[in-house]
Amino acid sequence: MPVVLARVDQRLLHGITVNQWNSVLKPKRFMVVDDLLSQDEAVKATMKMSKPAGTGLSVISREKAIENFRQGNYDGQKVFLLVKEPSIILDLIHAGIDIPAVNVGMVFLEDGRIAVTDRVALSGEELRDLRAIRENGIPVSFQYTPGNAPVELEDAVRDKKL
Repeated sequence: MPVVLARVDQRLLHGITVNQWNSVLKPKRFMVVDDLLSQDEAVKATMKMSKPAGTGLSVISREKAIENFRQGNYDGQKVFLLVKEPSIILDLIHAGIDIPAVNVGMVFLEDGRIAVTDRVALSGEELRDLRAIRENGIPVSFQYTPGNAPVELEDAVRDKKL
């Protein structure tokens, strides 16, 4: 199974993912799946400068990610999957891509979202997507850094008005 962890984090590739999570997961490849960013060469070049030495980086659309996984392009690699929204992970799961666990790191408080932890705010649609992921037998937790204790999905959203 190439994917070692899928993380929902609106900042995608940043200090915590390239340092702390990289140290724990030891991925061979960071994969950012984002339809818009996959078309932005300047952002992709900046991200490539940010990745840890000795690791690969893919910044690709969800369609390309599905195609590449199905073709076995990442077989034998440990892939750390980074997305801004849980719907992308759900699309990968529906396409038959194995996702062992989902970690939610940082989702900004914006219109239509309610804070569920000190670093994560969710809309009703995002919560439905995370629950659908969990219903596929995939654990979903909120954990900013590897040093933080993970909080399970339902524990995080209990008593929230979503």
